[in-house]
Amino acid sequence: MELTAVLTISQLNFNHPGRALFHNFDLQLGTGVTWLRGENGAGKTTLLKLAGGALDPHGGSIRLDGIEIKEQPLAYRLQTFYCGGDLPQLPWLTVRELFDLHLSLYPATDAGLLDAQVQALHLSGALEQPLTTLSLGQHKKVQLALALALPVRLLLIDEPFNGLDADAVACLRRQLAVPERLARQCIVLTSHLEPELPLARTVML
Repeated sequence: MELTAVLTISQLNFNHPGRALFHNFDLQLGTGVTWLRGENGAGKTTLLKLAGGALDPHGGSIRLDGIEIKEQPLAYRLQTFYCGGDLPQLPWLTVRELFDLHLSLYPATDAGLLDAQVQALHLSGALEQPLTTLSLGQHKKVQLALALALPVRLLLIDEPFNGLDADAVACLRRQLAVPERLARQCIVLTSHLEPELPLARTVML
């Protein structure tokens, strides 16, 4: 069956100082979960950041449902969320204020769904905490609550299972395996562990 592309990367070029990481790189991904694999330094995190708009390519194009990131950056980013485990450098915010900020940035978000993710990941007790006081596991859970609640087309998750307790890992796997989610989202994740998810494809860098 022919792939219906959601994310299309064409002739991508990106260099780190002194090193060409991607040269005329092409990739097409549809809905469902893609496991992005590769050795350390292969460019997995860099590719996620490029697809999420956190880094600018040095050449080529990145399109999401036909929206080119350089031509329509706001429209592109409104349909994209990059979950890297690190929270924004906004130390004056509490967890609740960070969630409220994202509800305003992604106005189509169902606030009730975000509340459900907070409950599922046992974050209710941390809502009034400043971001700077969170543990590594809490940082990851805050990012994942947003990742699972925001109504984006492209979901990019870097090492989602790192720093999580067993209950949170099980919760994440259940939610990423929901058929309705797999049908509507293009989910790209990196993981050194077997994701134990229904995979649409595996890409090796």
